[in-house]
Order: sequence, then structure tokens, then C-alpha cells
Amino acid sequence: MDHKKVFREHNKTPFLKAADGTKYIELVHSGEDYFVRLKEIINKAEKEIHLQTYIFENDDTGNLIANCLIEAALRKVNVYILLDAYGSAALPDSFVQDLLDHGIQLRFFSPLFSLNNFYIGRRMHHKVVVADGSTALVGGINIGDKYHGNVNTEPWLDYAVQLYCPAAEDLQKLCSDHFFKKGSSRKIKPVLHSAGDAQIGVLQNDWLQGKTEVCDAYTEAISNAEKEIVIVASYFLPGSKLTKALIKACNKGIKTKVILAGTSDVPLVRRATEHLYASLLNHNIKIYEWNKSVVHGKAAMVDNKWSIVGSFNLNSLSCYGSIEMNVEIQSVEFAENLHSDFEKIISECSEITMETLRERSGIFKNLSNWVSYQIVRTSMLFLTFLPHLRFLKDFRL
Repeated sequence: MDHKKVFREHNKTPFLKAADGTKYIELVHSGEDYFVRLKEIINKAEKEIHLQTYIFENDDTGNLIANCLIEAALRKVNVYILLDAYGSAALPDSFVQDLLDHGIQLRFFSPLFSLNNFYIGRRMHHKVVVADGSTALVGGINIGDKYHGNVNTEPWLDYAVQLYCPAAEDLQKLCSDHFFKKGSSRKIKPVLHSAGDAQIGVLQNDWLQGKTEVCDAYTEAISNAEKEIVIVASYFLPGSKLTKALIKACNKGIKTKVILAGTSDVPLVRRATEHLYASLLNHNIKIYEWNKSVVHGKAAMVDNKWSIVGSFNLNSLSCYGSIEMNVEIQSVEFAENLHSDFEKIISECSEITMETLRERSGIFKNLSNWVSYQIVRTSMLFLTFLPHLRFLKDFRL
């Protein structure tokens, strides 16, 4: 794969801008597109960088970004890194210590075991970097080779947005609150900022803290759809609320398409999702499988006027367990750009129909999918709600 070619193509993606040419928001793709932008944001930072991600790998891509962050710290930029203790558990101590030795402030969110809690499902699932409260990247892309790709391997299919607007200030405030455990982020209400003809806002989802903004935004947008819904979804197992909204939209004759994983990093979840195919098709939802790489994207477009991109998966773990962050964009121009990108992806997908589903079917295949569905749904419920049980309250520090 020619990454220079990919970056040139992605740079052609239109962005929203003011009459004076000032950019507000750009659609960003996984691969070279994302990581060139990430390096540029870090390298241009002057005062403060917040980076929060679920997975930070000790590989070529991870070391490249770590070196950029170290160089920023050497320029006397304040660098704050928040990593999930489970997602980034594989980072060696030497990697972490090197960052600390260069003056970077780093901490891990929610160790799996602590004196007061047994945490599994409540993970810090953000994928965000913000510099100087003015420029930010938010999406579903972790830091590692598989999200970057190389000459022989396609990057995982995923999206982010780059912001150059007041919403970046909101992100810096939220990231700071999470890093320093201020807790005030739970009190911050989502605000849509004007950016030219667009309205852009940062949404949180942390059910334990009463924040369900991303889930609510999806449900409301789907419920109010008038013409078309297109969703790119990894680990697609929507709960009853979102499922009912999708079915209701389809019953109203709204054209609905979902782009799902043909291959997955979690095969059990892919088989569980396939168990839903017949039901989705029966409700006239069109299904497209992407087979060139793993689908890791979490994005949607409704009626060519509303879009959402971020870390939130359409399943109960994201709805009720993890801490998620998305960007909501109310803009015809951005939605049309995203829709065009989705259509390009669909043109390279395999469409799943009742006929292709029958060709795949068999007693053992159907049984395997059903068993996978039951296991995954049960596991997600377990992982989602177990972390909210508190132990040893009398000995809390």
C-alpha cells in the first residue's frame, strides 16, 4: 500500500472553513493521514498537550509518537498522558519510565484491581489529543502499527476529526478534568459551538456518572431520521433502545445501511453480530462487510446533515460501561463529505443479502453464531455492571 498516495488522497477531503479560509473541522482517516496530523499537532504545541487513549503500543508507531511527545517535553511543553490500565497493560515499564524521566506526566486509568474496586468493564476508551486548547484530534484510532498500516498491510478502517474551533477548548477542559481527577467533567453539559455554517459539540458517555450524551445523540438522530442512515460500526451489538430506534426508522421506509467487519480482531463478536444479520435484513437494513482490514470505525451520518465520529461502539459496553468521547457535527457540507466517503467504502465491500446468508448458513454455522451471541451478550452485561459494585467501603482511601 502506497502511504504517500493515501495521504495525498485523504488530504483532498474537503473541510469546513470560514470565508477567510480558517479551517474548523476535517474528516481524518486511519493510516498515514491520522498519524501525520498527530505528529504535526504535537510538534507545533507551545504550552500544553493532553493525550488520552485506550491502547498505546510499544511498536514502531508507538515509539514514533512517544519520541514526538518527549521532544515536546524537552521544549518545555507540559505533556499529560492518560492511558487505560487494561488497554495499555502491555506497555513495558521501561517505556513508561522513559516518558516520566523526560518530564512527561503519565498515569493509568483504573487499574484492574485496587483496594476498593474490581474494575473490568469501566474503561477509559477515549482516543483524543488536544494541544494548547486550539487544535484537537478525536476519534476511534488508537496508537499502534495496526492503526497506521504499512506497505504490506492496510490500516484498520477507522475515523477521527480534527478540530480548529472552540470545541477544542472544551476538549482540553474535559481531558484536564479526567487527568487530574477533578470530577467536574460530569457537570459539564454538551454545548454546540458555531463554526461557520456548522454546529460542533463534544459528547461524553459515562453512564456511571450520569453522562449518556453519545447514546442519546445516536438514538435521537436515528429516531428523527427522514431519508437515510449510514453507520460504520465495529463490535456491532446494539442494545434494545438503539435497536428499536433503527427498526422504527426502517418501518418508516428510511434507507438504512450498516458497514460491518468481514474480518475482526475479536472473531467471537463478529460471529455474534452475524447472528443478527437475518433480523436486520428482514427489517430492510442493508449490510455491507469490509474485508480489506479490520473494521474499527465508530461513525454515522443521518440525512446528509448530521454526523458523529468518536470512540463509542454500538453495544452495551459503550452505553453503560466505558468512558467514551465523540464529536457531533450538524453540517450539510460535512455530512455530505462523510456520506461520500461511506459510499466509496461500500463500493469496496461485499453486500450481505438473504441469498448470500443462505449460502453461508448451516446447522453448525447457525449454532456457532447463536452460541457466540449468547456468550458475548452475557459477557458484556457482566463486564458492564460488575465494575459498579464497590467493595471494602470501610477501608476506602
